[in-house]
Amino acid sequence: MAEVQQPFLTDITEIRRRAREHLEEGAITEDYEGDVNATIKLLNDALATEIVCVLRYTYHYIAAVGIQSESVKDEFGEHAREEQQHALRIAERINQLGGKADFNPEGLLSRSASQYAEGQNLVDMIKENLIAERIAIQTYQEMVRYFANHDPTTRRMMEDILAKEEEHANDMHDLLVAHQGKPPLQS
Repeated sequence: MAEVQQPFLTDITEIRRRAREHLEEGAITEDYEGDVNATIKLLNDALATEIVCVLRYTYHYIAAVGIQSESVKDEFGEHAREEQQHALRIAERINQLGGKADFNPEGLLSRSASQYAEGQNLVDMIKENLIAERIAIQTYQEMVRYFANHDPTTRRMMEDILAKEEEHANDMHDLLVAHQGKPPLQS
């Protein structure tokens, strides 16, 4: 037996009436299924992660030296700019949800999933960035699953950022292979 589908829009008059209520909540309507406070906390942690990544990639961009460093420096600089874009997108979403984006440097590392590691040389820098990207990937995958259909806007944003983090990890892996001669997981 075929399942009877509900009409797409129940009552436009009712939707219009409800839209006028609780204007102080901005984009959050009564149909929002997520936990706003939990979402804001998770996003502030992701914001801290992105800020730490911006700082690490920027440091590596400046500090990388050696005959083969120019192309690696360019990659570090590009990734720093992209991580900054991620931070801004996350901060804007926090604002849309009625929260306050936490840019306070105090406690930044404790809120961040990734670490700030400088590395001793070019290969160390590449490794530290690959490690950080892998941490971000796993953390953001969990966030995407958490948001699921409860907050599709945040989920889609995190999926976009996750895709870029996977690209960054691949870039760092390629650089590591190029500078070590073999993938680190091969025997």
